Amino acid sequence: MQDTNLVILVGRLGKDPELKYDRKGKAYVRFPLATSDTWKDNDGNRQEKTQWHTIIAWAKLAEIMVEYLKKGTQVLIMGKIEYRKFQGENNKDIYITEIKAYKMQIMGKKKVDNDNENSDKEIDDMSF
Repeated sequence: MQDTNLVILVGRLGKDPELKYDRKGKAYVRFPLATSDTWKDNDGNRQEKTQWHTIIAWAKLAEIMVEYLKKGTQVLIMGKIEYRKFQGENNKDIYITEIKAYKMQIMGKKKVDNDNENSDKEIDDMSF
């Protein structure tokens, strides 16, 4: 069997995605995604733990994300985990873990405003 690097996350955006361009002019977006687990402890109290993941997407997927995703949107992200290392201040090694997205699906229903009060439409489980 071949090795596989596959990550599937369902979570909510921590901020609006912002389209940026690298030195070569390639579009990308980077944003935080929160995933939460809830459970009841031994005393019956509800507990919650939230994990934050850095999502990065490139090219057309990045452009689509900027168009359709907003802070709080629930989304399914498929991608792979990548680790980067670079030198920070005082030549200290800095390590970054990112999820490089190659597919997304908007979960649930969310209204999209097309700058026209009468043209709101709903998005329901859109895949890109």
